[in-house]
Amino acid sequence: MTGLTAPEGRGSISRSSLEPRPSGAVGGVDITSTMRTLHIDTGREMQGGQWQVLYLVERLKDATLVAPQDSPLLVEARRRGLEARPLRELHAAWKRADLIHAHDSRAHTSGVWANFGRSKRPLVVSRRVGFPVKRSIFSRWKYLQATMYLAVSRFVSSALTDAGVHEGLIRVVYDGIPIPPPARPEPGRVVALPSKFKEIGIPVHLTKNLFDDLQSASVFLYVSDMEGLGSAAIAAMAAGVPVVASGVGGLPEVVEHERTGLIVRDGDYATAVRRLLDNPNLAADLGAAGRERAIREFSVEKMVENTLSAYNEILR
Repeated sequence: MTGLTAPEGRGSISRSSLEPRPSGAVGGVDITSTMRTLHIDTGREMQGGQWQVLYLVERLKDATLVAPQDSPLLVEARRRGLEARPLRELHAAWKRADLIHAHDSRAHTSGVWANFGRSKRPLVVSRRVGFPVKRSIFSRWKYLQATMYLAVSRFVSSALTDAGVHEGLIRVVYDGIPIPPPARPEPGRVVALPSKFKEIGIPVHLTKNLFDDLQSASVFLYVSDMEGLGSAAIAAMAAGVPVVASGVGGLPEVVEHERTGLIVRDGDYATAVRRLLDNPNLAADLGAAGRERAIREFSVEKMVENTLSAYNEILR
């Protein structure tokens, strides 16, 4: 498939313009201090992607969020005093934006149509999912319209290049997680998300409040058939909880086998979980290493820094 490149004109970047620069600085000037960004998210549930949008928008100086009316993200953004509008006001918000950041596939489509037939704004698209990009004529056209893609992992970046997006238009920006206090594990307490779980013959607490329940967890179990990254695994690492996770998608980029947790590729999660429960010293060592890595590579501040670096490449 022929490689996709951004169309010429405002909002496009050439390969020669993609040399890395110090984050936040452009020729000694931080253009993000005056940048007006418009963020589009179409999700109707408050999942990992919506939290990332919220963490980002509340740390930018002049950002506007548009999201579905009464969506949890819109409600929470307004509760925090952020500039947030319903999705039907996208075109009004577009008029004052210097850059558009679409945070999901439908938001990508909305950003393309908002730009259509007008003086285009640079369009940044976050890609969080690991499944292949659709290959329809419309999808190929849509993927030509973005100025830059922010892939949530190297795995997702590869999926984009497989679809024909030029690697020069892709930056990997990992999720950022607020760093909580270290967990105080209760012996034998295994925590999992209800949607990322399978019966393993060991009692597992299915959490409704991940950050709270991680504070008492001995092990975090994360079972998935496909994952762009796995922000819940990062949350566990940030709390110092060792992770047992599927070896799929971007998860092995987060969970380093035998260093910050255990990766399972043969489906035998029970053996891996029992190993950590039976060896608390090993569990503590993996948990401490995971927390250190989360602070270093997966903090909210690091995510914001890397995102701003991408913005600066476009607007410099």
